[in-house]
Parts: sequence; structure tokens; C-alpha cells
Amino acid sequence: MEVSEIVLRGGLGSLLAGMGTGLGALPIFFLRRMSPAVETTLLSLAAGIMLAAAAFSLLIPGLEAAEMRGYGSRVATLIIAAAVLAGGGFFWLAHHFLPHEHFVKGREGPESGSAPPAPAAGLAGPDATTIRRLWLFIVAICLHNFPEGLAVGAGFGQDDLGASIALALGIAIQNMPEGFIVAAALVALGYGVRLSFWLALLTGLIEPVGGLVGAAAVALVQPALPWALGLAAGAMIFVVAGEMIPETHRKGFESRATIGLLCGFALMLMLDGLI
Repeated sequence: MEVSEIVLRGGLGSLLAGMGTGLGALPIFFLRRMSPAVETTLLSLAAGIMLAAAAFSLLIPGLEAAEMRGYGSRVATLIIAAAVLAGGGFFWLAHHFLPHEHFVKGREGPESGSAPPAPAAGLAGPDATTIRRLWLFIVAICLHNFPEGLAVGAGFGQDDLGASIALALGIAIQNMPEGFIVAAALVALGYGVRLSFWLALLTGLIEPVGGLVGAAAVALVQPALPWALGLAAGAMIFVVAGEMIPETHRKGFESRATIGLLCGFALMLMLDGLI
């Protein structure tokens, strides 16, 4: 494929995936909150979709792409394994050095255990704290969404258009419950419904940024396709293992979380096989 075609497909595919966040946030105008059991089920469903997408739409095509470029099966396996570790390691470093705040786990990053900084001049204490928490949430959500966009963009660098579309559709579906969870959490923190919806939508739009990065990297350096797919898979696995699964096991609904993850995995498997 031409460079422009890969970038265009990757950008549009990741935009579609990111818009799923805004679509999922729409019910916040009618339903202000969800029960912890439903939230756990939806989040675990999204985690299962992401795990399956990493396996079937990134890792397996990555192995095939490496072998098509002349590497033997053992070398191809080592390349993808190294890329997975590099992708996960990169986002571990990002989480370690960028301060951010999760809806359940609280603050992470440098000085996460220290007292919050003093309010900025001209801002009342509660307002300053609220604004600071808002930006920490936005950073956390962007850290979560960027590797998804990277995965979709890199996925469109492969020749199998059906697998690329299935990946983008799967990420869009898993973004829907995530969009509502983000908007509902912001409403619970005291933000207005409209602001919460637009913030949820905007956080989803970080995915086209990652998509363009992934697609451009693959388009400009074709031999990098196996590495790009492996890196994206590692980043997604890190997000699922480090962020989503711990969140689903903090409210006492472990059985629901397990069933939801299995259902999401099966759903993505069907998407990958049927499209």
C-alpha cells in the first residue's frame, strides 16, 4: 500500500475507535450513575476485548509479518516477544513518571504519596483541588487511550484489511462502556453533565493521535511493521493488566469481572473471525 493510504486508513480507523468513547458517554444525559456491579461487568468486558485484540489482531499478524520478511519462526517469535516487552515497558515508564489519578486507585506517578500542592494564587482551595484532579484524570485517560490508537494505526499497516477493521471496531466497542464510566465518574466528582460528556469525548480523541503515529511509523518504515504490532500489543496488555483488571476486582464482584472478561474476549474473537 502507498504511504498516504496507510496513514489515511490508520487515522480514520483510530478516529472511529475513539468516537466510541463519546458514543458511550451519551447516556450520561439520561442516566447519571451506574451500579458498581454493572460498572465492573462493562469494564471487564472492555478488558476482554482488548486482550483478544492484542492476541488475534496484533500478535498473530505481527508474527506472520516477521516471517514474511524472511525471519525464521524462532527469530520472529523473539522479535515479537521483545517488542511486547518494550511496549509494556515504555508505558510503565510513562505511568511511573507522569503524575495521574485513577477513579478508584487514586493518584500515581511522582510524589503520589505526598500531600497535594498548595492552591494556585487567585483560586479558592476547593476549586484549585478540583481543577488539579480534573487534569490528573485527563492525563490518566490519555495514557490509557493512546496505546489503543497506536494499535489501530499500526494494525492498518498490514495487508489484511478485514483484521484491521475488526481491530478498530473491537476497540470502538470496548470504548463505549469506558466512555460512560469516565463521564459518570466526572459527574460524581461534581462536574456538570455537559462538561463531563465533552471531556469523555475529548479523551477518546487522543486515539487518532496514536493512530497517526502508529500508521506513519509503519508506512514510512515497512520493515518496522512486526515491531509496531508487537509494541502496540505490549502497550495494550499493560493497560489491561495494570489498569483495567485491578479496577474490576476492587468492588467485590470478581465472578462478574471474570465472566465479563471472557465474554469480551469471545466477542473480539468472533469479530476477528467473521469480518
